[in-house]
Amino acid sequence: MYQPDKYKKNNPAYIFSFIRSHPFATVIINGSRLLATHIPVLTEGDAQNFRLFSHIANHNEMLPYLKDNTEMLLVFQGAHGYVSSSWYQQKDISTWDYSAVHVNARVKIQSKEELKESLKKLVAHFEQNQEVPVFFNDIPQKIVDEHLPQITGFWCEPTKIESIAKFHQGFGCEDVNSVTQHLEKENPTLSREIRKEHGKNN
Repeated sequence: MYQPDKYKKNNPAYIFSFIRSHPFATVIINGSRLLATHIPVLTEGDAQNFRLFSHIANHNEMLPYLKDNTEMLLVFQGAHGYVSSSWYQQKDISTWDYSAVHVNARVKIQSKEELKESLKKLVAHFEQNQEVPVFFNDIPQKIVDEHLPQITGFWCEPTKIESIAKFHQGFGCEDVNSVTQHLEKENPTLSREIRKEHGKNN
């Protein structure tokens, strides 16, 4: 990851919270060529000590290369967007503000029981705020039995974690205010993240 010092985010609590808030990851491994897939990835543990877990379909071309100790890169993408230099007090270069976490990890294939427990946690995580949630144990057993053999679950043990939040650090208040005001209409999430980085609540 390209990480200018002023944009680095090394706080474990920030990184852990970021991954939990942006669980849909790009997962990359080196197979016959570089292979990538896009899947939800969840955490187990806490900010000081955690591992990740997910699963892929068995017909995914990544599967033959997904083995114990395979190196994997997981990319978690946060708020991002174009920032026009026309929003500054003086002419400058336009840019792109963004946030991301990269996790290098070693794979460990899950057992059938581990996969079932992971699926229960995955479904519970995303169903918990639904008006009428359907949890894993609510799914008819016949459907579970048909689909479980078609997927492979895995753990990811982090070996290196890098994080960045490029949110106009180093710019003056007038430019930051102008940027966030312009973003408010089209990209309110990014606007909010920039304001938070600069200690602004509105």
